[in-house]
Amino acid sequence: MKRIPYRWLISLLALCLAGLPPSFAADSKTAASDWKTDLLAWRAQQAKNLQEPTGWLTLIGLEWLKPGDNSFGSAKGNALVVQAPTAPNLGVVRLTGETLQLVPPAGGYPKGLLVDGSVPANPQILAADASVHPSRITIGSVTIAVIHRGDRYALRIKDSKAVARLQFHGLKWYPPNEVFRVHAKWVPCNPPHQVAIPTILGTEVMSDIPGVAEFTLDGKTFRLEPILESPDDKDLFFILRDATSRTETYGAGRFLYTDLPDHGLNQPGDLWLDFNRAENPPCAYTPFATCPLPPPQNRLQVAIPAGQQRYHD
Repeated sequence: MKRIPYRWLISLLALCLAGLPPSFAADSKTAASDWKTDLLAWRAQQAKNLQEPTGWLTLIGLEWLKPGDNSFGSAKGNALVVQAPTAPNLGVVRLTGETLQLVPPAGGYPKGLLVDGSVPANPQILAADASVHPSRITIGSVTIAVIHRGDRYALRIKDSKAVARLQFHGLKWYPPNEVFRVHAKWVPCNPPHQVAIPTILGTEVMSDIPGVAEFTLDGKTFRLEPILESPDDKDLFFILRDATSRTETYGAGRFLYTDLPDHGLNQPGDLWLDFNRAENPPCAYTPFATCPLPPPQNRLQVAIPAGQQRYHD
């Protein structure tokens, strides 16, 4: 068999490469550019959301309700003191079993106090955050909502004039890195099972686990379990921690939302884990948030230097 000269092979290869459609390289470059553009736009929106008048930077209080009457306002004599310049006595939240009512203080509701944009009734039924239409109490720059956690209720108090919002200094992120946009295999759990997700309050919340995302980094295989916050969710919610939590990222862990797997939750398939979008939980900004923590199976022993870094460093 006659050997083909090596130099001729090199020339042939060059001709073949030159003959590739011009769009081949251009498409790859465009896809990378679009990915980065979308990522940076998403990051900018994260900062914008935090600065909203009712964003997490405005959270100034979390006051737990006791059964019976709970007076609240800026006066120190209230059962629940609002740490913002507002009326001394805003009202009383009456908790009876799972029923919440707002009743006026002596002398009536203060001027400007509204519930869902209207002057409240006497009594006014209040709906907690898990309801279809949760109630909002507003007066001046202060917004108050009722949250339900486990078997407890609390008033979540926000102030659009909070120091944290007015002194917002921006967010810190690792540079975009496509290495940490990882292809993962989806392994469904049929049927889905529940696990206890720990919270920063020291409680546990039973949450649905629909499956496992299996992926590889640095030649090692890792697994993460997402939770479904509701059956109608259009994305997966991962609560995770990695080795950077010790030094550069929020110590308790981070959140990551992803699209659903390509073949749905009940079939094996694929999905993308873009750790460049790993974000801080609300607890990174305020001590008054009630965040879930990573379950043991989502505490990775590998460093993932991608996504959001610590806020207060």
